[in-house]
Amino acid sequence: MNEHDSEKISWLLENMGYVWTDQKEESDLIIYNTCLVRESAELKVYGQLGALKELKRQKPDLIIGVCGCMMQRESIRNIILSKHKHVDIIFGTNNIHKLPQLINRYEQTGNTVVDIIEDSREIVEDIDANRMYAYKAFVNIMYGCNNFCTYCIVPYTRGREKSREPKNIIKEIQQLAKKGYKEVTLLGQNVNSYGKTLNYDYSFAKLLEEINKINGIERIRFMTSHPKDLSDELIEAMASLDKVCEHLHLPVQSGSNKILKAMNRKYTREEYLLLIDKIREAIPNISISTDIIVGFPGETEEDFEDTLELVKQVRYDSAFTFLYSIREGTVAANMPNQVPDEIKHERFQKLLDIMYPIFYEKNLKYKDKVVEVLVEEVSKNDPNMLTGRTRTGKLVHFKGNKELIGKLVNVKINKVKTFTLEGFLV
Repeated sequence: MNEHDSEKISWLLENMGYVWTDQKEESDLIIYNTCLVRESAELKVYGQLGALKELKRQKPDLIIGVCGCMMQRESIRNIILSKHKHVDIIFGTNNIHKLPQLINRYEQTGNTVVDIIEDSREIVEDIDANRMYAYKAFVNIMYGCNNFCTYCIVPYTRGREKSREPKNIIKEIQQLAKKGYKEVTLLGQNVNSYGKTLNYDYSFAKLLEEINKINGIERIRFMTSHPKDLSDELIEAMASLDKVCEHLHLPVQSGSNKILKAMNRKYTREEYLLLIDKIREAIPNISISTDIIVGFPGETEEDFEDTLELVKQVRYDSAFTFLYSIREGTVAANMPNQVPDEIKHERFQKLLDIMYPIFYEKNLKYKDKVVEVLVEEVSKNDPNMLTGRTRTGKLVHFKGNKELIGKLVNVKINKVKTFTLEGFLV
């Protein structure tokens, strides 16, 4: 979501005549688009802003802006206004479209501009994006979140859930297809509840059906799915629509019912496992990934063992694992029985020790198989190697010419690792 916001900001700036540079020293304008999900990202922003003080002293005309989720929190805005007075423009997640006005206001007055909309029911449709890739694109289908998981800051920074009109989403994807895009990833904090804020009956499964009809688009992905809203209708759509990829990211967060309740996740361990069975029955070759939080307040050894058992039972293809991090402003931040860091780290390692061999075993079934790969880029480690992904989301490395970037090719897998596959063109 943040990456796609940055693509929109870049488009707005280019329309104002700005040109991209990788060199901070050359910049006339520097914007940090911030995230508040983890403390490490927050601390990095303060560090980066501090490092710009000297550059601003040398180049007084340099404009420094900060936007994104961090700016939606008044306490953080106050820290920046008091400790980082060299920041010129502060705006939030709901008013990216106003950036040209904000820059103009700063240039006219020379005063720090702060423009935050706490929660917007308005969806601005006339912003395009400077897409990072020419063959795959992020497409927002909705904004905000209504779930209020007790560890999560998102509903407070991105506001309440609101769905885009289907016709606007379809039009955007049709235009991408005309430009040669092969893959779209539909974005929403909880795509499964898409359509609930529209004033007529329209579901996420129906949207997938419509996108599946668009000529030129070869692959459809989406994130993120909340287990409590994953319907039988959606499972059926995923199984029957040929362009919807056989990969599902389904965050479980914990395997303990006590912890799931404390997290306000609104499903039980048993319901989640039943859902996994249904999905695998409908789409036998699907790869499933997840999110897991270790060390949530009140998590006992028994609760953690429940998570380990669930992981062994589900056998995920991959996972994002997080140490619980206190986010001020969330319910969990004030919960008693915060788990000591030392115990969190021990549990985290135990979880990885169980997960990594499973990831490797899941990848072994690709050995000697031919898979379709969307070629994404030249390998960062070897200029002779290309990388891309299978429909199931597996990262594949193989030798090839960079002219293949953006194309769908067949690769035979001859080497399997925990996180990647290797092969050769066929």
